[in-house]
Amino acid sequence: MISTFEQEVREQPEVLARLLDRGRAPAEEAAAAIRAHGPDFVMIAARGSSDNAARYGQYLFGVQNRLAVASSAPSLITHYGVAPRLGRAVVLGISQSGQSPDVVAVVEEGRRQGAVTVALTNDAGSPLARAAAFVLPLSVGTERAVAATKTYTAQLTALAMLSAALCPEAGEKALRWRELLELPARVGEALALQPTNADLAAPFRDRERLLVVGRGYDLATVFEVALKIKETSYVSADPYSSADLLHGPAALLDEELPVMIVASTARPFGDLDTVMRLARDRGAPLIALTDSPALRAAARVWLPLPSDIPEWLSPVVTIVPGQLWAQAMAYARGLTPDTPRGLSKVTLTR
Repeated sequence: MISTFEQEVREQPEVLARLLDRGRAPAEEAAAAIRAHGPDFVMIAARGSSDNAARYGQYLFGVQNRLAVASSAPSLITHYGVAPRLGRAVVLGISQSGQSPDVVAVVEEGRRQGAVTVALTNDAGSPLARAAAFVLPLSVGTERAVAATKTYTAQLTALAMLSAALCPEAGEKALRWRELLELPARVGEALALQPTNADLAAPFRDRERLLVVGRGYDLATVFEVALKIKETSYVSADPYSSADLLHGPAALLDEELPVMIVASTARPFGDLDTVMRLARDRGAPLIALTDSPALRAAARVWLPLPSDIPEWLSPVVTIVPGQLWAQAMAYARGLTPDTPRGLSKVTLTR
């Protein structure tokens, strides 16, 4: 019998297909308002896994739409009573439940100031959805496992749909939508590629720390994989950009500290090769979530990826092996991934 967590991981191709079918019209509507507004930047309010989706948004809107993206500090509004100037912004609120008061407060303030406000949520009747002028429903259905999986990939995909809808050039826009429509199959391919060995994580069951490293679009995956490991295995998994790791924390590397490298070859980063060599030289066990032959050859454990993933969509695919690895770690440590201690499905922060 598989866990609820794994059931929901394996539902992701179906969820994304449904979102792509239902979500284009709302994305195009929001994009039309954004183009008319002519924003200077995007401000994103989110917590937890949703904040990792926001990290993807920083690269997505920055590269694809040339918009500066900032992550909000909701406590400016909720605790300090001071709001940044948001009138020239797009304010995005991302929340599975749409319930958290601090995320809602940022969107409410953006709307009060005249920003274009957009909610990405699984509950179209939630406070967040009511606060925003536009809603992109995630169409996920009920997510029962506490640690988010299918909601997260739906959030990534909804952001990518909004970015594609903002594309001004017809040919480029058509290409992006074609690539989006291939996502359910690519996620299904990633699922099919994963090792079925139940003891895959057994050699790491006693490790209390782990580094997760990557760069670019997949920095979102790095942070989300680290969060999933923390939630399900209670292992202190630290996420790093490879560039930041080399600016000091690389001194941590030794034979007691496993390193997971997340690397799609859509855009190779040389400093990931540097991290690989450092890990090898210091005896640090290497877990490679990659389609790179060089990384595969150097790794103790290989978590395969489909090849030729469009870089701008890679986080929707690369997270899948990471989700299943988090579950493998939980099982290796005698834990269940469905009900992490001290956590609930809806967290309300102010």
